[in-house]
Amino acid sequence: MKLSIDRAALLRALNHVQSVVERRNTIPILSNVLMKAEDGVLSMTATDMDLEINESVAANVSQAGAITAPAHTLHDIVRKFQDGSDVEIELNNEGTQITVRAGRSQFKLSCLPVSDFPALGAGELAQSFSVPAASLRALVDRTKFAMSTEETRYYLNGIYLHHAEQEGVQVLRAVATDGHRLARFEMPLPEGAADMPGIIIPRKAIQELRKLSDDAADTIKISLSESKIRFEFDHIILTSKLIDGKFPDYERVIPKGNDKVVECDPKMFTGAIDRVSTISDGKSRAVKIALQGKQMTISASSAEAGSATEQMEVNGDTDIEIGFNAKYLLDITSQIEGEGCRLTLADAASPTIIQDNGDPSSLYVLMPLRV
Repeated sequence: MKLSIDRAALLRALNHVQSVVERRNTIPILSNVLMKAEDGVLSMTATDMDLEINESVAANVSQAGAITAPAHTLHDIVRKFQDGSDVEIELNNEGTQITVRAGRSQFKLSCLPVSDFPALGAGELAQSFSVPAASLRALVDRTKFAMSTEETRYYLNGIYLHHAEQEGVQVLRAVATDGHRLARFEMPLPEGAADMPGIIIPRKAIQELRKLSDDAADTIKISLSESKIRFEFDHIILTSKLIDGKFPDYERVIPKGNDKVVECDPKMFTGAIDRVSTISDGKSRAVKIALQGKQMTISASSAEAGSATEQMEVNGDTDIEIGFNAKYLLDITSQIEGEGCRLTLADAASPTIIQDNGDPSSLYVLMPLRV
């Protein structure tokens, strides 16, 4: 294998693929990136056995071949080469070492055989459909913050994606919850997605997808089976195992009988919570919201730091006091891009629904705190 490639193009691709590779690996081959060079293209693949990224980039290939090399070391080397340089990569005749050159710099890296590299992304996934890249980014952004990080409840460590019906309209729905808050996002059902199974996409796959999709073109192709999902766009293929578990019946968590409605400016609301929570207790981050007619008072207190209050005008006519975790509340309000935020409440012990007045595609549920 022998090739020459633009340093910027190589670095961009290595940035993407090496992020999947764990820093500490008990299996040596999983520390490596698989590189295949042929027909003017360098294809690079990295995996952690649950997630795989493959990216192709144009290169001047003078001798086709394939090998695996240390992913993080190769990334660090290319990152430190000068801007605008061309990088030459050459495999020795024994297939045990590659030479990486740029300018006057030269590195020799030990390699492992291609036959040792696991093939997670192999095989066809029967069902496929395409979604606009902007819609997929919105789906991830509006729900990912509510994913659980508790390993004991592994089935909550991702986003539940499924086909649903909302007021007679067929939708693709994403739901995430950690037991304290719930985020739901809907988009029109893409053609070909009507028979899709309900799937749980793992947290790491969601995080990598969000980073990669920033540079995605107009549409992203999604292919899936009962156990895997694949995202394809531009020259990138992201394949992930799905979480093998049953997502809870989230519909039971969304309250149906909340009758107290308050509307406010989301930017003012977010700013007030952020300021007042500065003084709140470090563990629970509790803030209290007191509603009296058209006035909302947000307050927090701490035995060590003192207390803080802020008032703002709201649209509504209800009297209630309720407490929330400020971080959880800010995670939700920061997603509201419209000019109006609606809170639908029942009492101080029941979950509250939070929505963007101008965006019916999103719905958030937040459990209260005792304050």
